[in-house]
Amino acid sequence: MIETIGFAAGVLGIVAWIPQVKTVWVDKRHDGVSLPTFAVVAIALTLWMIYGIMLPSPSIIFSNAAALMMILSVIVGVVRIRNNKS
Repeated sequence: MIETIGFAAGVLGIVAWIPQVKTVWVDKRHDGVSLPTFAVVAIALTLWMIYGIMLPSPSIIFSNAAALMMILSVIVGVVRIRNNKS
C-alpha cells in the first residue's frame, strides 16, 4: 500500500512537468526558465533516487528517475534554444 501511494505521487510529480517540457520543446520558448534552479532540482532528484536505491524503494527510484529525465529534457531543450539564438 505504501509503495502504491508512492507510485501515485510520483506519477503526479512527473505529469506536473509535462507543460514545461511542451513549452520548451514544442513551443520553443525558454523565457522564465532558470537553468541554475533546474540544475539544483536535478541534483535533488538524483540524491532522492540514490536514497530510494539504498532503502530500497521502487516508487522512490521510479518517480525520481522519471522526474529527472523530465528535468534534463527541459535543461537540454533550453540550452539548445539559447545556443541557436546566439
